[in-house]
Amino acid sequence: MSIGDKLKELTKDTVVYGISTVLGRFLTFLLVPFYTHVLNPADYGICSNIYSYLAFISLVYIYGMDVAFQKYAANAGHVEKKNLFSTPFIFVFGTSIIFSILIFSVKGMFNSLMEVPPRYDSLILYMILIMFFDSVALVPFANLRLERKAKKFASIKFVNIIIQIILNFVLIFKMKMGIEAIFISNLAASVVTFFLLAGEIKRFFVFKIEKNTLKKMLWFGLPYLPASVGATIVQVVDRPLVMKMAGADMCGIYQANYKLGIFMMLIVSMFQYAWQPFLLTHAKEENAKEIFSKVLTLFLIVASAIWIIISLFIDNLVKFSLFGKTFFGAKYQTGWEIVPIILMAYIFHGMYVNFTAGIYIEEKNKYLPFITGAGALINVVVNLWIIPVLGIMGAALATLASYVLMSSMIFVFAQKYYRINYEYRKVITILSMIIISAGIYYYLYYSGNLYFSFKLLILALFITLLFALKVVKKQEIIPVFNSLLRRK
Repeated sequence: MSIGDKLKELTKDTVVYGISTVLGRFLTFLLVPFYTHVLNPADYGICSNIYSYLAFISLVYIYGMDVAFQKYAANAGHVEKKNLFSTPFIFVFGTSIIFSILIFSVKGMFNSLMEVPPRYDSLILYMILIMFFDSVALVPFANLRLERKAKKFASIKFVNIIIQIILNFVLIFKMKMGIEAIFISNLAASVVTFFLLAGEIKRFFVFKIEKNTLKKMLWFGLPYLPASVGATIVQVVDRPLVMKMAGADMCGIYQANYKLGIFMMLIVSMFQYAWQPFLLTHAKEENAKEIFSKVLTLFLIVASAIWIIISLFIDNLVKFSLFGKTFFGAKYQTGWEIVPIILMAYIFHGMYVNFTAGIYIEEKNKYLPFITGAGALINVVVNLWIIPVLGIMGAALATLASYVLMSSMIFVFAQKYYRINYEYRKVITILSMIIISAGIYYYLYYSGNLYFSFKLLILALFITLLFALKVVKKQEIIPVFNSLLRRK
């Protein structure tokens, strides 16, 4: 198989994951403007804060076993995969029950930690059940990705999202349940998702835990726990810190505007879902490094185009009015200036994902806790330092600083053990264009001169430079589009 065919394979998987991810996440994203019109910023801030803690605790429930399963089942036969599937699935199921009981027994402590008002004490039970059902579904989902059953994966995820959307509208509009409706909707969707995976579980399940397999998977997967904790700190610790330092109202405003970064987050998520199984499958091939190099360049070209368009016109989206209703509620329209920074942070996150190839292939995951720990540390320090000065813009800059550091560190470690000759001229050119454009954007914004005509000029100049500096070539674009349209 040629390099072009392999890139086509990755692109098609990314597109399949992307159809469900983009459509599903976009539908979920539409709940955000809905929330900004029906929830006050303080309540939305409380909800966002709880979900931040949920993200942390969920890591303990899975402790890297889904990643370990993918690692060792990548090239296994059907009989061998039964043991490789059942061992982590049964073990995660059992430990999830134990963790759930422990958390419920000290629910008062967790409510206090999460600053949950007494009227929302019941949310802890929903939170526990969501974590349980989501965790036991991760290994079956990992197997779908490994077997490249992207359509089935996408369908189940899509059903999950539709259930959440419908229930949110019904429970909030009809039953006036407030933020409790968000958690009930999430729990219902998680339960249905688990049962939709029952056929996949039945196909590989045997009631047996193989000790050697478990030991091997724990040895590989457990380092992902501290690494994942560090990565999650980078992703969500800003909400609790904004909550404590700026109040629930600002936390709600920050969360709503942070969600506008969904467009770049979707690209990174699509890429990550397809990338990990792809790199493990093709790692031993002769031209693997050349493929991985071109993948980074292609990702940055797509990401930079999305960044410049959304950054320039996000304020127009936020203020867009239809039938007298703006896209975002008026109380939430004070934080959209963080969006270009959040989008840029996601670009560096995508680079981080790409650079993990060498770490996974050479099994040097022992470095991940150190890398993500450094990212988490810089995130907390910058947040504590800048939030009192710049408010939510400080939180956005802290997120960017973390991903820049993490992508730089993982690049250094990965290159040490698995050197890839990236297309450095193109990579540096793209990143330089983004940084310079950001500087011009914020200069015009803070000086009050960010007129629509200037936005169009910046956009035209950015696209022109991509071609003029030979970052993008016409003869390279046409085959990519043809590969997407051509059937296998």
